[in-house]
Amino acid sequence: MVGCRFFAGYPITPASEIAEHLALRLPQTGGVVVQMEDEMASLGAVIGASWTGAKAMTATSGPGFSLMQELMGYAFMTETPCVVVDVQRAGPSTGQATKCGQGDVMQARWGTHGDYASIALSPNSVQEMFDMTVRAFNLAETYRTPVIVLADEIIAHMREQVQIPSSDEITVFNRKEPKVSDKMFFMMEEIAPMPAVGEGYNVAVTGSTHDETGRRFTADATVHQRLVKSLVGKIVNNADKIVDYEAQNVDNCDVGVVSFGCTSRTVYEAVETAKERGIKAGFIRLKTVWPFPEEAVYDMAQNCKKIIVPEMNLKEVFYEVERAVHGAVPIRSVNKVGGGEMITPEELTAEIVRSVK
Repeated sequence: MVGCRFFAGYPITPASEIAEHLALRLPQTGGVVVQMEDEMASLGAVIGASWTGAKAMTATSGPGFSLMQELMGYAFMTETPCVVVDVQRAGPSTGQATKCGQGDVMQARWGTHGDYASIALSPNSVQEMFDMTVRAFNLAETYRTPVIVLADEIIAHMREQVQIPSSDEITVFNRKEPKVSDKMFFMMEEIAPMPAVGEGYNVAVTGSTHDETGRRFTADATVHQRLVKSLVGKIVNNADKIVDYEAQNVDNCDVGVVSFGCTSRTVYEAVETAKERGIKAGFIRLKTVWPFPEEAVYDMAQNCKKIIVPEMNLKEVFYEVERAVHGAVPIRSVNKVGGGEMITPEELTAEIVRSVK
């Protein structure tokens, strides 16, 4: 519905169902699905498909996401729009292949080397798996960048009702097409047009330092600085358009909770239970983990007494929250790793109660 016409992937738990479903459905709409020999080849094929003019994606889990990082850097450097779904599982390494985890948060931001800025969306329902994949493609095309859908095993394997809108109800963004007279196809002042292979444009696509036309300038510090500042700037300078979150009762609360993904579903019940016990609790649920909604978290910290950060890892978002609030309030963490078991509403409620004593 958003125009995806190419998928390349390699089977990996708990993301294999995405490839299996697309292998059935995508050819029915004129698309192509290819099972590659590994995850690096998968992202390489996706990048190549994108440069032929196709909207393209892949899906993987932690170990495969790690293998993709070199080509993630290449996609950032060449400003290649594509979507990468990472269905997180317990790690590191092979870890617990069938168990949920949320340990890929920092990898989604800092996984590849060099300076760049990433976009990572965090769904907490089956509906949002659909909605955020649509948004991921739109963001990828708008800003000419890879976009990560940072899901997790629990959400990816969940069964819920989904409302699929009609095609004319979905807003679809397409990449900026070049004019015949265009010579510059990369970075610098604004999002550049993107030609497709075979359209007659003379352009090099290289992971080396390059100027606006694609020519390599690997020994020129000025060109490299302009390039990297552009790659970061097009995300950072548009963060207000990209950042998205859900907030409730953050203007005046005893305890604020910052969460994302499957863990955020626990927060809904815990906040209501706390309210029944006379505790004012509010929350911010991250729909975009990256860019991080710093201003929203900081503003909540000005209106609450403490903040709790529950997550199925060892404090990956906690430290981002700590940085964003600048010491305004104490921050406590609730963490659970291994076994794939969620933080329960009872466990989070108990922590909320303890935090106000």
